[in-house]
Amino acid sequence: MAQLAGYSSYKYFAVTSLGAFVAHVEINRPAKLNAFLEAMWQELRQIFQQLSTDPEVRVVVLSGAGDRAFTAGLDVQAASQNGALSAEGGLDSARAAIRLKRYILDFQDCITAVEKCEKPVISVMHGISIGLAIDLSCATDIRIAAKDARFSVKEVDIGMAADIGTLARLPKAVSNASWVKEVCLSARFFGATEALSVGFVSQVHESKTAALNAGLKLATLIASKSPVAVQGTKEILNHARDHTVEDNLYYTAVWNSSALQAPDMKNALLSGIQKTKPRFEKL
Repeated sequence: MAQLAGYSSYKYFAVTSLGAFVAHVEINRPAKLNAFLEAMWQELRQIFQQLSTDPEVRVVVLSGAGDRAFTAGLDVQAASQNGALSAEGGLDSARAAIRLKRYILDFQDCITAVEKCEKPVISVMHGISIGLAIDLSCATDIRIAAKDARFSVKEVDIGMAADIGTLARLPKAVSNASWVKEVCLSARFFGATEALSVGFVSQVHESKTAALNAGLKLATLIASKSPVAVQGTKEILNHARDHTVEDNLYYTAVWNSSALQAPDMKNALLSGIQKTKPRFEKL
């Protein structure tokens, strides 16, 4: 895999090319089970904001380095020393609360940057995938797991309600409300097979390598499509999740009144008739 041009300055993530128009973002702190420091979620936002408008990228695959973990979540030890869990010495309760609220909102925004990325994002999870792993993967469009993945909405075990996105997004990603409340309230672990059975992931593979290969194959297929069509589809699906059918139908009409003026649909139809591979301009 080659370093993706323009992404070499990031310390905690490796951003490489997996082929034409496919980027691979790898959480790169394996010695600490890819647990997140504050600097990491700030980098995550910067990377996905950059990928969102990069014309050389049409699909993103997100995974974790090493054999043991996608991510073990927040580095609680580091956060307790200098971050979200550290004491607000000298501040009254109102000022401490306002400062903490700003901090939480900023953290939320860093994870939301993954969801807001214009390009489809495929998360490939393996091994330990707890806490922030659920927040992060819920913000991706497609979730694939290795058979050894062990998931947990872990926050209640450290005395807090998950506040970075799981409780907002997981109920919309999984239609079984009882199951969602069960795993969130108990913090119990669940495996890849259970995650597949409730629809949290769409594929399970024997190993991390097999899961990554499946993610690459899917990303390559999506990247071969019209970027106008793909990005429009992601935008409209996310809008549909959060709005009524009537609102979404109108939004779709407005969206396509612009998007259908591109030559992509004509090119795709002609390639089907002529049995050739279509070529779409960068977006």
